[in-house]
Amino acid sequence: MKKSKILLLAASALLVASCGKSGGGGRPEFGDNEYPVLTVGTQSAAMQTTYPATILGVQDVEIRPKVSGFITKIFVKEGQTVSAGQTLFEIDNQTYQAQVRQAQAAVNTAQSQVNTAQLTYENSKKLAEGKVIGDYELQTAQNTFESAKAQLAQAQAALASAREALSFCYVKSPSRGVVGTLPFKVGTLASGSNVLTHVADISQMEVYFSVNEKDMLRFGQAQGGAAGALAAFPPVKLKLADGTVYGHEGKMAAISGVIDQATGSVQLKAVFPNPEKVLKSGGSGTIIIPNDQSDAIVIPQACVMEVQNKMFVYTLGKDNKVKYTEITVDPQNDGVNYVVTGGLNVGDKFITNGITKLKDQMEIVPITPERYQQKIKEQAKAMSAGDIVGAMQKK
Repeated sequence: MKKSKILLLAASALLVASCGKSGGGGRPEFGDNEYPVLTVGTQSAAMQTTYPATILGVQDVEIRPKVSGFITKIFVKEGQTVSAGQTLFEIDNQTYQAQVRQAQAAVNTAQSQVNTAQLTYENSKKLAEGKVIGDYELQTAQNTFESAKAQLAQAQAALASAREALSFCYVKSPSRGVVGTLPFKVGTLASGSNVLTHVADISQMEVYFSVNEKDMLRFGQAQGGAAGALAAFPPVKLKLADGTVYGHEGKMAAISGVIDQATGSVQLKAVFPNPEKVLKSGGSGTIIIPNDQSDAIVIPQACVMEVQNKMFVYTLGKDNKVKYTEITVDPQNDGVNYVVTGGLNVGDKFITNGITKLKDQMEIVPITPERYQQKIKEQAKAMSAGDIVGAMQKK
């Protein structure tokens, strides 16, 4: 007998629970048209907004050769940290060395011609002073000397160009950073169209994300413009691809002044420190922007119905008749409650349970949520085994 009572109590509890679940839509059959009602108030709400983001180093440089040739040496490994000016690759430079030697020889020849022309000119000046030669001969010697100096300058410029071309055979890093992948091996013919690798400075990471024009206007209007919005942004967090939250907070650094016409969005940039080198350039994540509200209207999601992407609740009028009321909510939520942004005011009353049994302008008997829960318990105790079986058969 004792065992039967235990089973009866368990069955009744399960039945009552099944009647009251499904997002607050179900309610026990009280038979007296009673529904729980709450009055709208305000409270603090710790909300957050998330945006997909792309992670890049503060400087992410493509390394391309300025000259064409076969790769003869690779001085670094993937993932190696390099300094600015460090040599990464060597391109076959035999041809360029020959060009430097040829240009040097041309400089030597031009220098000799300058020396000869200078001696001739200086001798001509002495002869002209002694009236041995005329002005014509002196001017000719001077012109020859000036022409020789010009040819020397031209040869020196060619030598500098040849040396610069030779230096291009040694591909160096323009900045400090970490070496990316090395798709080309020794012996590969490389040219300026080939990206030999990337060098990314990942001491700090720039995280780019986009917000729609509406949100950007809301940020700007609340803070007196884009500059004010940037200064007022709280520290942001970064959720990584594996779902974990990055251990360091970031700071908003820039807001684009141009709206992308294709997407209608504005790009923002946050900067995160990366001392442990956890973040990698080219990675992805999710920016988390906290949005703490001190006087927010918060209601349970269980008392809200969604119809064709619109949200509705049943509010209670002074005549105890319910009204099918559309509301707007913050799209970001915690999965339990909504922050109402429109449609409800402080002091309004709304029904919390049994909303699927309501109809617009239906008259009800309002009770408190506490009394509602008490009646559930009373009904569970009062139900007989036959009542439970009958109710289960109806379901």
